[in-house]
Amino acid sequence: MKKNLAEFIGTFWLVLGGCGSAVLAAAFPEVGIGLAGVSLAFGLTVLTIVYSLGHISGAHLNPAVTFGLWAGGRFSGKEILPYVISQILGAIAAAAVLYIIATGREGAEIGGFAANGYGEHSPGGYGLVAAVVTEFVMTFMFLIVILGATDSKAPQGFAGVAIGLALTLIHLISIPVTNTSVNPARSISQALFVGDWAISQLWLFILMPVLGAMAAGAVYKYLGSK
Repeated sequence: MKKNLAEFIGTFWLVLGGCGSAVLAAAFPEVGIGLAGVSLAFGLTVLTIVYSLGHISGAHLNPAVTFGLWAGGRFSGKEILPYVISQILGAIAAAAVLYIIATGREGAEIGGFAANGYGEHSPGGYGLVAAVVTEFVMTFMFLIVILGATDSKAPQGFAGVAIGLALTLIHLISIPVTNTSVNPARSISQALFVGDWAISQLWLFILMPVLGAMAAGAVYKYLGSK
């Protein structure tokens, strides 16, 4: 239960910090943080949770990470479901808090609510194929960094920095394409509040991150084998 609660809290922080920065601060008149600020916010949430709760649960904060670590031989299969449920519930709780805040001024509407999308719902108008490739490749590389940075042979104590910066870089690259998912829990939580198109496109942001992560787990397992 301690591990599951840590995953709940950690994923809550990731969605509140990352999506919160996108919904509340990205386009704030004259002093908004923009895409670079949102990218940094996502990276900072991971970095801070890795060092605060990582020693309890491993700070997956993401179902794709959990599946990727399992595919890489770093995580027990029997723990996957409790972790994923905790992550999704934490993400939904954060989206609920963000919804309350975002609608807390007169005439406010949530708009896209930082939900992930492709086609007409892509920030840059990118289509399905671009979205599929982006989510698969970005999650693949994210897991390669995670597996490498947390390897027993890697320099110790710096994994949080590498992982946080990797997520920042991923967002810098891919926000214009899909609003950047690489995390099914983050996608599910925002889509539930947007409904409609966000729900109909959600399959991509569940399937591609998980496939990309598992592919990375298999590749890194091979790279690390003797």
